[in-house]
Amino acid sequence: MQEGQNRKPSSLSILAIAGVEPYQEKPGEEYMNEAQLAHFKLILEAWRNQLRDEVDRTVSHMQDEASNFPDPVDRAAQEEEFSLELRNRDRERKLIKKIEKTLKKVEDDDFGFCESCGVEIGIRRLEARPTADLCIDCKTLAEIREKQMAG
Repeated sequence: MQEGQNRKPSSLSILAIAGVEPYQEKPGEEYMNEAQLAHFKLILEAWRNQLRDEVDRTVSHMQDEASNFPDPVDRAAQEEEFSLELRNRDRERKLIKKIEKTLKKVEDDDFGFCESCGVEIGIRRLEARPTADLCIDCKTLAEIREKQMAG
C-alpha cells in the first residue's frame, strides 16, 4: 500500500471531530442558508470544544508531571517537553480565538464569503478549513505577494 492511502483528507478529520458528514448541497439551494450555517456552526463548536479539552488535558498533565528532578538532564528534558506543549497550546489558543471570530460571523449571517472580493468561498473549502476568510483565488494571490515580499 502506498504511503498516504490510509490517511483521510484533513477536511474529514475536522468533520469527524464534529461527527458530521460532508454537506450535501441540493440543486438550486441558496448559498449559506440556515441548514448550511447550522452545519458549519456545529463543526466550529465541536472543533473549539475539542481544542479546549486539549488545553485542559495539558494543564492537568503538566501539574501531574511537574516534579523537580535532581538530575539536570532529566529536568532539562522535562522543561523542553513543557515548552513544546506550551507552544502548541498557544497556537491552539489563537485558533480558538479565530474559531470564535468565525462563529460570530455565522451568527451575523456574514459567513462563507471572501473578505477581499466578496465571492462565495465554497462549501468544500470551508469544510476543509472552516475559518477560511478568503476564496481560493484571493488566498493564492496573497500567498504569491507574501513570497515576493519575503524573497
